[in-house]
Amino acid sequence: MNSLRRRLILLLVISIVGVVGLATAAVISVRGGGPPPELTVPWIAQQMELVVRLLPGPIPDVLRVQFSDHPAAGKVSRTETEMLNDILQRRGLDLLAIISEKPGEAGQTASVQLPDRRWAIMDVPHLKPLGREWLVLAGWISLIVAGATAVSVYFTSVLIRPLEMLEAAVSKIGSDGVLAAVPEVGSAEVKATAHALNQLSSRLRTAMESRMRLVAAAGHDLRTPMTRMRLRAEFLDEERDKWLHDLDELDRIADSAIRLVREEVNQDAVEPLDLERMVRDISAEMATLGHNVSIGHLDKVSVRAGALGLRRALRNLIVNAATHGKACGIDLAVADKRAVLTISDNGPGIPPDLINKAFEPFFRVDPGRQQFIPGAGLGLAIAKEIIERYGGTVTLENRSGGGLAQTVVFEAV
Repeated sequence: MNSLRRRLILLLVISIVGVVGLATAAVISVRGGGPPPELTVPWIAQQMELVVRLLPGPIPDVLRVQFSDHPAAGKVSRTETEMLNDILQRRGLDLLAIISEKPGEAGQTASVQLPDRRWAIMDVPHLKPLGREWLVLAGWISLIVAGATAVSVYFTSVLIRPLEMLEAAVSKIGSDGVLAAVPEVGSAEVKATAHALNQLSSRLRTAMESRMRLVAAAGHDLRTPMTRMRLRAEFLDEERDKWLHDLDELDRIADSAIRLVREEVNQDAVEPLDLERMVRDISAEMATLGHNVSIGHLDKVSVRAGALGLRRALRNLIVNAATHGKACGIDLAVADKRAVLTISDNGPGIPPDLINKAFEPFFRVDPGRQQFIPGAGLGLAIAKEIIERYGGTVTLENRSGGGLAQTVVFEAV
């Protein structure tokens, strides 16, 4: 019962059923004794007057009168008895009347002493309970619960609509960290919530664009002094190669930073892609560039992603394995409706205490010993950004026999 919707529905249903149940109990308690004396006693007086006027002739069965030498047994109801005697006297009948409770059962009996000293006895009208009162009560409660539930569900959906709007807006946050626009329609509260979300989205978009422009400008501005330094290094005789090597490294860093920002901004259309074919094409391309890449078992499977972005991400992972791991093996399998791509190598792997940092920008296992390997340490960061944007995951794990395994998982389509 952690859902706010369920709690509100339960609270409303209990409240409505409780109120209606109390009202029903009150009505039953008031009406449980049958009709009030003001309605039944005059009717009894009228029937008795008719009996007296018909005597000594026959009494029709419709009157349902019994004659006895003594009044009906039972406790005398004083209020009703006084009311019946008063009515008979006002009708000009000097008769003794008694209304008593039926012993051992619900209801009353009226007894009137006739002029011939006999007693005329008849039942006082009484509302008897229905034969299947519990079944009727269960049906009544069921109708109340059904109606209360329908009303509660409707009003609960109205009450939590702003919260659902918040949840939907947060779930649609793009890879750039910006909220999708929310339509400003509905009640005043819903409009206010949508307006606040749109303002927040606008401020986030401005902040993200400012950050991206800053990184892109920094990478671009680095190229101008690096170009001047390269020209000056050409005229140096001593340590000229070291200068040019450092400048090449700076150039790769600036270029990688710009490409990382572009990956966050430029997003190609999502469509079903033949992952098996894409892996074969990239492997052939890497082989022509001199990388040691081998293909293992590849299942036929398609995934939803952007063609250019996914190709760039897989190329980065394969180049990383072939460059740092000496050789690269690729396998593609389908398990539980998921496409699992494994890129393994024969390199030294990554120390366990550093494997969680491998996707951080500019990461190197040993910067001092691997400066001879081209790259700025952004390949894995760019690949992770692209793969997660399309709903996939990428993980790293050291292989038991040595080397590193890069695993990419997508939902199969």
